[in-house]
Amino acid sequence: MKPIKENGRDQTYTKIALTSLAAMVAETTTFPIDLTKTRLQLHGQSLASSRPTNAFRVASEIVREQGPLGLYKGLSPAILRHLFYTPIRIVGYEHLRTLFGKDGGSLSLSEKALVGGLSGVIAQVVASPADLVKVRMQADSLMASQGLHPRYSGPFDALNKIVRTEGFGGLWKGVFPNVQRAFLVNMGELACYDHAKRFVIQNHISEDNIYAHSLASIVSGLSATALSCPADVVKTRMMNQPVVSNKERLMYISSYDCLVKTVKLEGLKALWKGFFPTWARLGPWQFVFWVSYEKLRQIAGLSSF
Repeated sequence: MKPIKENGRDQTYTKIALTSLAAMVAETTTFPIDLTKTRLQLHGQSLASSRPTNAFRVASEIVREQGPLGLYKGLSPAILRHLFYTPIRIVGYEHLRTLFGKDGGSLSLSEKALVGGLSGVIAQVVASPADLVKVRMQADSLMASQGLHPRYSGPFDALNKIVRTEGFGGLWKGVFPNVQRAFLVNMGELACYDHAKRFVIQNHISEDNIYAHSLASIVSGLSATALSCPADVVKTRMMNQPVVSNKERLMYISSYDCLVKTVKLEGLKALWKGFFPTWARLGPWQFVFWVSYEKLRQIAGLSSF
């Protein structure tokens, strides 16, 4: 196949399309783990839900109460989010890597981490409304299990009700912990994948193939999870809390307040609630995404990431 012009506009559009497609496949494959992780992170906010639990019990309860399709509650806004989030951060990272790189785009690990974090921040600001809807719809399944009526019938109903009751700015509730998490996730994910893959190839551990992509995705998944899990817990709780007329009645008045209260009431380890489901999702997600994306790039005549 004839390679696409290296720096042409067509190449950027192709990368955006391929990134979106690979992200949709990865998100659909791993979404049940993400739902389990969100439910675990919301667990413990009230005394009524303070009994010990684990990922397997949470997933079993969802299937028992809502059927297998309950594991996909909130999938549509999750896919919508990735249509914005993933192309911006992946393609943005490549552009920034080339822009700031020396000797044909070579960056140090710390420089890659900074570029990856910046790309993630920009992407998350754009995609935050869809992320908010995803978290709210996932939390609705928890309300249903407690005998409460779900707040939203679908993603568009959620968007409409959020704007109507919380204002347009309400779509960006939790944007600051969201941005913090995005910086940490992409600092670990993009920089570590990029660096680990090149380390594997340059040290002749593997060629630029599925084995190199798999090893790199494992390294990046672990680092991204360890760095981002505390911010992810805070983000999830901030985005899920309801709107009240009196600010003093809010469970959390800021990201810092949420962080302090979580540690005070549940201990420091609560900041890593959902660590294993998060890692269990990030690992397969990155494997499916990177293998798909690298293969699609090859088919389209693009160079490796």
